[in-house]
Amino acid sequence: MYSDLHRPLRLALDPAPTPTVAAGDRLAAVLALLVERPQPALVFTVRSSELSRHAGEVSFPGGLQDPGESLAGTALREAHEEIGLDPSTPILLGALSPVHTTVSGILVVPFVGVVGELPALTPSDREIERVVVAPIARLASVEAQVEYPLAGGRSWTGWVYEVEGATVWGATGRMLHELLEVLRTQAPWLI
Repeated sequence: MYSDLHRPLRLALDPAPTPTVAAGDRLAAVLALLVERPQPALVFTVRSSELSRHAGEVSFPGGLQDPGESLAGTALREAHEEIGLDPSTPILLGALSPVHTTVSGILVVPFVGVVGELPALTPSDREIERVVVAPIARLASVEAQVEYPLAGGRSWTGWVYEVEGATVWGATGRMLHELLEVLRTQAPWLI
């Protein structure tokens, strides 16, 4: 199954993303780590409640791009810093569409990486409260589009996933929805 996944996903993902950043925005990258065995799953982090940005939120490991660093390099470096993932372990297959976080003014490029089995991870005590490994079939089965009311009569509409005692939503929910759509068409045997 491992080698069967590479070709269809590479065809659907951007091999060399070059996002256009609006004035005042910053670039970031995350790693959507796809684990194939014992069952196909994705790795998420629950961010520390002590962080100044996105505290307590569920996300893919990632962060802001450093000067001179490639976006793929950012995703791998941040995954190493946040969950102790050896940057040489995942095979990067490409990127999903960039997602803009309106609250923090960051354009995030989500890279999809694959590992055969989940390696031992060592979450950063400073940044990560816990790691969540969620089966892809479970994520697909709980996927829901919701509308949340906001102050001032506004609302937020997006994708929400309740798994393993965590809620995936917001920018990560948009990334996850796009990835599940890719998997539904390119690798339906995972769903």
